[in-house]
Amino acid sequence: MLSVADLACERGERELFRNLAFELEKGQALLVRGGNGRGKTSLLRILSGLSSPTAGAVYWRGQPIEAVREQYGYDMAYIGHANAIKDDLTPLENLQFAAALRGRQFDSDQAVEALAQLGLSHCIELPARALSFGQRRRVALSGLMLAGALLWILDEPLTGLDIDGVAMVEKLIYSHIAAGGVAIMTTHQPLVLEGVIQISISVGG
Repeated sequence: MLSVADLACERGERELFRNLAFELEKGQALLVRGGNGRGKTSLLRILSGLSSPTAGAVYWRGQPIEAVREQYGYDMAYIGHANAIKDDLTPLENLQFAAALRGRQFDSDQAVEALAQLGLSHCIELPARALSFGQRRRVALSGLMLAGALLWILDEPLTGLDIDGVAMVEKLIYSHIAAGGVAIMTTHQPLVLEGVIQISISVGG
């Protein structure tokens, strides 16, 4: 589904990684490891099409992502360090806004269920500014259930979550992969995905 060949990345005069190559099929997860500033986020931005590599290429279904940008954008969902949540909107309104940006139909009942699965039922009518960072993170992650994307690219998805939140997100990711989805993640915290095929790579040496 997704493959990377001879990928390299530089920032300024600093080389973050080079000669990076891997392949991912349906039902697999990739964990990207490395210390702070070693290039994990840079790699995820390249994989999501938000940045260009210094060398090499990223392929989706055998085609360079630049050649299938519209389809790739439809098949891929990316959540970075920022939650991309609007303060003035409620969690439900934020999900509706995200669906509109992706050109997806919005099902309010499905959205309410997604928020409930991540423990946000009591926050649905509150403006996002009233939520904690962890709750805002859950709102962003609940949007994955509505995105209809085969590939999830997640930068530190467990950041700001308590023990219950981590368990909910682990279940969310496990369900996606078990159903044939693909996930690429960075995380400083242990991630439990029992029974899932996991591939790990390190960047930055």
